[in-house]
Amino acid sequence: MHNISLYQATLARLSRRQLLNAAAILGTAAITAPLFSRKTLAAPIFMDYPFQLGVASGDPTPDGVVLWTRLAPKPLEGGGMPAVNVEVEWEVSTVANFATIVQKGVALARPELGHSVHVEVSSLEPNKEYFYRFHAGAEVTPTARTKTAPAMGQAIDRLRWGICGCNHFESGWFTAYRGLANENFDFIIHTGDYIYEGRDNGNRTPDTVVRRHHGQEIHTVVDYRNRYAQYKSDPNLQAAHASAPWLMTRDDHEVENNYTVVDENNIPPEIFALRKAMAYQAYYETMPLRASAIPQGPNQLLYRRIQFGDLMDISLLDTRQYRSDQPCNDGSRTGCAAINDPSATMLGTAQEKWLFDNLATVKSKWTVLSQQVPIFMRDNLKATPDGQFSMDKWDAYTAARQRLMNRLKETQAPNPVALSGDVHLAYAAELKMDYNNPDSETVGVEFTGTSVSSGGDGTDVTAGWDAVKGDNPHIKYHSAKRGYTAFVTTATEMQAEYKIIDKVTLPNQPINRGATVIATAGKPDLRLA
Repeated sequence: MHNISLYQATLARLSRRQLLNAAAILGTAAITAPLFSRKTLAAPIFMDYPFQLGVASGDPTPDGVVLWTRLAPKPLEGGGMPAVNVEVEWEVSTVANFATIVQKGVALARPELGHSVHVEVSSLEPNKEYFYRFHAGAEVTPTARTKTAPAMGQAIDRLRWGICGCNHFESGWFTAYRGLANENFDFIIHTGDYIYEGRDNGNRTPDTVVRRHHGQEIHTVVDYRNRYAQYKSDPNLQAAHASAPWLMTRDDHEVENNYTVVDENNIPPEIFALRKAMAYQAYYETMPLRASAIPQGPNQLLYRRIQFGDLMDISLLDTRQYRSDQPCNDGSRTGCAAINDPSATMLGTAQEKWLFDNLATVKSKWTVLSQQVPIFMRDNLKATPDGQFSMDKWDAYTAARQRLMNRLKETQAPNPVALSGDVHLAYAAELKMDYNNPDSETVGVEFTGTSVSSGGDGTDVTAGWDAVKGDNPHIKYHSAKRGYTAFVTTATEMQAEYKIIDKVTLPNQPINRGATVIATAGKPDLRLA
């Protein structure tokens, strides 16, 4: 049912100009009628197409999936909706023409959540392709595809899936999302940095700013909504969301660069908590997440476990919200003794225990840890005996990393695979018990996805990298180009194909096949195909 009293109370406070604007949105009858019927509210008239931000699905289970959309006829102006609830109808079908509808219902798009809609569909069949769409008044979304997860323990021959992340609007075109949309994956994982919080960088030269950000650095919930709307306006990104369910994880730029409990500008924590709360709300409003992810002020529960039959057990981690502050004032450092602080944490006490408990109960053939920043050691400066390490990665939290490696070994979790992003580079690396000993035991592998566009066009691997690689023999592949990673997982191997785009500063460029790196079940190392 609509919140009629809220709607009437809102109208009572409106000026004549605001009434006329509301009439343009909801229709004159909605303003002039003394009583507000269910029919009037269920059939709004929008000043523009309300589904400009597209649709999405996410977090599949064997019997369901989350469906998402948001009403935003003026997406860059906070959405352009009046402060009333609006009914949105949804439909799920087994065929793209909706000749057979298997589930349907009505959800409320509420102003408290930016008129976003999150439908947690259930009672679907496992491991099955479905199609969905939304209606509001006379308007309808494009048809989109999703897929449920296989049943728990169900024998699965193969999964096709992808990872992507770091899509900076100003730095380039989202060509990688066109490729993802065409893959028809079983699911897609986003490793974070879905937006960037910075202002329109007008002091850059035209060749380094492909498309300009809308507005200044973002701080309020409306600022964040508008920034997400600008990113969501990209047709390739919308197509990728409409192609498969997504598993969303968040990194730093969805709030503020390299934030922890504080931000990089040393804003007082109690003030920064307000910004986090608004950023987290906008993130929930924009993503296909379950109600469990509705933020509670500056806290948002995003770590969760999703299983795909007997083949993959995925722990989606949050390495940003609960971590200790970066040691030695962040940046890249040499000789920072604080990186060995035994009390430092990347996951926080509760999440680390949750993960370590998960690792002891994995029954699938592959144990996947999907998170944001590289776990493997990255010594970036061969000439320095003590090495140079980024203080924002697991390299600056060596005790936390060692606890994780020890737990992987202790539990004998099947075929551990870590996923990461953040660094705008593609890597394939082996996870070692002791990085100071090249012959140390390998306990798992890691695939790091490059950026969709962040960092611009990128470069070819140079001879300088060969020198650095001498200190990182566990790194088996490296690329500085843009793109995404396509995976094929079977019971015997996990194959990662790095898809490469030479230029993101130009639209509609070809997507090329890069290297293919393979992890073999029962043998924790990597080989190039």
